[in-house]
Amino acid sequence: MIRVQNNVFQLDTAHTSYVFGETEHGHLEHLYYGASLPPFDIDGVRLKHTAEIGGTVRYREETETYSLDTLSQEYSGIGKGDYRHAPLELLLPDGTFTTDFVYDSHTVTDGAPTGDGTLPFATGKAQTLTVHLIDRKYAELTLDLVYTVFEECDVIARHVELTNNTGDAVYIRKLMSFMMDLPRADYTMVTLDGGWAKEAHMHERAVSYGLQVNDSTVGASSNRHNPAFLLKARGASELHGEVLGFNLVYSGNHYSAVEQGNHDTLRVMSGISPHCFLWKLHTGERFVTPQAVMSYTTGGTNALADNMHRFVNEHIIREAFRYTDRPVVINNWEANFFHFNRRKLLALAKKAKTLGVEMFVLDDGWFGKRDSETAGLGDWTVNRKKLRGGLPSLVKAINKKGLRFGLWFEPECVNADSNLYRMHPEWAVTIPGREPSIGRHQMVLDLTRPEVRDYIVESVSAILSTANIDYVKWDYNRQLSDMYSATLPQQGEFFHRYICGLYEVLRRLFVERHPTVLLEGCSSGGNRFDLGMLCFAPQIWTSDNTDAAERLDIQRGITQFYPLSTVSNHVSMTPNLQTLRITPLSTRFHVAAYGVLGYELDFREMTPWECKAVKRQIAFYKEHRRVFQYGTFTKCILKEGERESWQVTDGKTILASLYNLSFHTSPGRDILTVPSAKSGCRYTVESLPHHLPVGNFGGMLKYALPVVPKPDGWLVRTVHRHYALPEGAESYECSGEALRHGIGLAMQFTGAGFDTRMRLLGDWGSNLYVIKEQESKE
Repeated sequence: MIRVQNNVFQLDTAHTSYVFGETEHGHLEHLYYGASLPPFDIDGVRLKHTAEIGGTVRYREETETYSLDTLSQEYSGIGKGDYRHAPLELLLPDGTFTTDFVYDSHTVTDGAPTGDGTLPFATGKAQTLTVHLIDRKYAELTLDLVYTVFEECDVIARHVELTNNTGDAVYIRKLMSFMMDLPRADYTMVTLDGGWAKEAHMHERAVSYGLQVNDSTVGASSNRHNPAFLLKARGASELHGEVLGFNLVYSGNHYSAVEQGNHDTLRVMSGISPHCFLWKLHTGERFVTPQAVMSYTTGGTNALADNMHRFVNEHIIREAFRYTDRPVVINNWEANFFHFNRRKLLALAKKAKTLGVEMFVLDDGWFGKRDSETAGLGDWTVNRKKLRGGLPSLVKAINKKGLRFGLWFEPECVNADSNLYRMHPEWAVTIPGREPSIGRHQMVLDLTRPEVRDYIVESVSAILSTANIDYVKWDYNRQLSDMYSATLPQQGEFFHRYICGLYEVLRRLFVERHPTVLLEGCSSGGNRFDLGMLCFAPQIWTSDNTDAAERLDIQRGITQFYPLSTVSNHVSMTPNLQTLRITPLSTRFHVAAYGVLGYELDFREMTPWECKAVKRQIAFYKEHRRVFQYGTFTKCILKEGERESWQVTDGKTILASLYNLSFHTSPGRDILTVPSAKSGCRYTVESLPHHLPVGNFGGMLKYALPVVPKPDGWLVRTVHRHYALPEGAESYECSGEALRHGIGLAMQFTGAGFDTRMRLLGDWGSNLYVIKEQESKE
């Protein structure tokens, strides 16, 4: 709900209030963002300006205590006495950078804004406030601050629109989507950082004097620094405390900064990165920034994550895919790499169907002369040497086996060894006179060119129209370099125009032409895991790293901001290709199940007992798919560095996994705490059956058995293939209060002795518990 009184603006969500107002000099003062306030109850929370502070510059000679450097602002400028980090930098017609935007008018409308159509925006039920500001010198230069309230999700979106009617060009060097000044700075900044195969690791840094920046300069939202970040108040945890969360609906270079000021205030901003950015705004033109989103809670990081999850599922994901079941896939990449033919693919599909898989995804290598990474990219014609009979024939054969079909593309890039590059070398992003830098043997196509966008749309659409293809995996395997386009007179616009071109391509393909195709975003894993891509792709490949232990770190970070329904995870073989680590098959499933489940391995190379285990896994996942994909997600650190629990619930059923991060002989007792259990209710707790292959016991078999087999002999190898030792099943009945307090679990293996009730986990072992609320007997 948006309330306005005497040019004080109060934006209320279900549990929060955001308040700002016009000062006596026309600037917008930020007054409050926090838990719900009564309407316009601001006198107590407003910062008081009762004395002039030495060293400040007065806004006017007569305004003794009015300095923009000490005013908590909604959006500041440059050159009028505020020396903190500014959210905008404009080169004006008079050659100066000084701006002074003040209140002119405002409008309140029902619904969500759409911007200018080039960028994706959040949709759905909302209310929008637009505050129109004008520059004191250039009244024809207007800045609109746009606030969109998504009340039920406790989320507010902000963006700005700059319109130039001055008669001359204005150059934009920086224009953030939002800025606000908070009255205190005792926060910790939490960012998602990493690189290829180690995306979204959470890092915490205490806010201190000066500037802390979270940004990307690679041309994409990047695996180095995701655009999302948190501000945690001192003492905040997963379950308690004040937390603010921020994100950006954008897939290109981003920039977020927090700055602690001289009097312990905190300036926060986010938007398009100013790195290599210079935009010429002609007179009569408007520039619209991406939407930034923010949320606030006093319920800790889990509650903040729930706000963001509901917002994405209800307002970012395309309506056709909101709350729809995501299929269980088999991706053939790690089973075949580039070395496949029709016969091998059909054999893999046949085995996958017997285990319960729903969709077969053909990855890289099906087109052009694509026998390695070095050739063929850009030539979107079927390789009939590999696929005799063509793609339609293969898809029909896959469908006949009862599986849907998906296909991999990487349309934004090109190999030098390709027909496309030989025909149109000018379409590649290169700089005349410079040798181009190469990533993964490929260059990026210039999406600022309309003819390149047309080629991609027509080429991909032609393939999708030839067969019954239900899913596309859209990859992008390198960063931008040599940024230049012959079509652009202003090269500082390249990065942003590239992303706008990408959005146009995705809109034309998957919104207009093929709206029922499920799109999975990918960029060497999570290099473009962001809200902008999620407006087109309802799910994103989280990381090329499928190691379960690594995925705990990666998915722990990514799910802080992005819901399980968007997080694509695969169970792969061990030793894992990225780490050479061996992890239990059960743990690989227990991690991958929290989100969109898939498999990426050759089922024909698995042992009979492993195939039986996978069949049980898929059946269990399908039974609880709605909970795993759309339930309320909770993370609990049970013992730092040793035990962690992930839990998800639909209100009746709770699925709780406990992970051994490391194992020590004679370990401590495990207590499972379930915060989502309801007081006054009774629950049953059942462990999912867990097995340990006989061969994993190694030389211990000599001690445990009356016969002394060789640990690597024929007998043990044969038994290992067909049989795994079940651990003791756990079954409890208890109250919600007991679960919230924590229930004791069966002991783990202690290093000596064996008991059928013992839990056999070891390093990276795990258990999954099904906790069901009992029906009331009243």
